[in-house]
Amino acid sequence: MRLRPMTSAEFAMWLPKLMAGYAAEIAASGSMPLAAAEAKAEQDTERYFHDGSAAAGQFVFRVVDGDVPVGWLWLGAPGPNPDPQMAWIFDVEIDDAFRGRGYGRAAMRLAEDEARARGMTSLGLNVHGQNTVARSLYDSLGYQAMSLQLKKPL
Repeated sequence: MRLRPMTSAEFAMWLPKLMAGYAAEIAASGSMPLAAAEAKAEQDTERYFHDGSAAAGQFVFRVVDGDVPVGWLWLGAPGPNPDPQMAWIFDVEIDDAFRGRGYGRAAMRLAEDEARARGMTSLGLNVHGQNTVARSLYDSLGYQAMSLQLKKPL
């Protein structure tokens, strides 16, 4: 397993998928309606990928097993936080056909290695509450909650 930079064709395929998935996650969390979530996803993405190219400190990779692409990973180093030594995983996704085989865990380990190689001393990420599979993986890898938002529909 390894990370390799995305090709321009892969990037062009990934970016709209990223925005759509991000908007769907925001809307599914109940924090805003889909139209507002789509606008937020577009605005947030534009900040890091102005005019379709990565801003400084943004690294987008294909997760590959041998020569077979199995997923995607977006790492910010440093991340959008006050700690200049903390990298951030903005997106990690294993393609549906490869899920449940340990690729997600391997991708997270590769992200840790990549962050370390860039001089980072910690790695952060956000996960939506309804994503129990991802939350379980991050817990098993030693990630600790930095904050927690809760909501109860009335």
